[in-house]
Amino acid sequence: MENSTEKKRLITKKDLNKMCLRSWTIMCSWNYERQMHMGFMYGMAPILNKVYKNDEEKKREAYTRHMAFFNCTPQMTSFIMGLCASMEEQNAQAEEGNFNTESISMIKTSLMGPFAGIGDSFFQGTLRIITFGIGLSFAKQGSILGPILAVGLFAIPSILAVFYGGKLGYESGNKYLTKLYQEGLMDRVMQFASIIGLAVVGGMVASMVPIVTPLKFTTGGTELVLQDLLDSIIPGLLPLVCTLGIYKLIKKNVSTNMLLLGCILRV
Repeated sequence: MENSTEKKRLITKKDLNKMCLRSWTIMCSWNYERQMHMGFMYGMAPILNKVYKNDEEKKREAYTRHMAFFNCTPQMTSFIMGLCASMEEQNAQAEEGNFNTESISMIKTSLMGPFAGIGDSFFQGTLRIITFGIGLSFAKQGSILGPILAVGLFAIPSILAVFYGGKLGYESGNKYLTKLYQEGLMDRVMQFASIIGLAVVGGMVASMVPIVTPLKFTTGGTELVLQDLLDSIIPGLLPLVCTLGIYKLIKKNVSTNMLLLGCILRV
């Protein structure tokens, strides 16, 4: 059984290495609309071109699927790419209608938030401070080892995390996803992933849409702060209303550039 599974694999170590190498460019096309989506798609492109080389329709669908919003710590992204690569490979080999492609987007969305929390805490909040602190101590003494150690000590764990993370994600996908489908548990996983994904999006709205009102009212000698009143009803109510309003305008095909301009003018 194991050998037959190996024969079905379309993705090689060389493909995974190329994917991981490309993942380093994920921040090069960062934008306010979908953030890292083009970088993620660039990393996945060689995988998609290979697994769907005989099916142009599925390839187009996969390209569109991975152009959705994405935001995560760059060093942690390769694991998610590897997992998506495994799922895309299974989708390419599955008979029509036997693989739910929505599960790919759901798994991807549900993982980017928790992985970003772990990655930012370790790589940005801990490792970078320690390694650059070591480098700074040498630089203050006029040693050329300062910048070399700062960059090198930070880069080595990052490189290892990217390349081993991508392969681990791919192997984990091959090992567990088939079992989930065979045992009929994929629907539960998708439900769980969608709940986590919505929670992540909700948290991003509350933290990344800083909309408050300065309005205050004085009644009977008592000052009433409208923002405090709104927070007592639902914390983050204004960001939620604004986000839902913009989402509705996007559904009505209002230009994204016009919406961005409106947000800038509001600031």
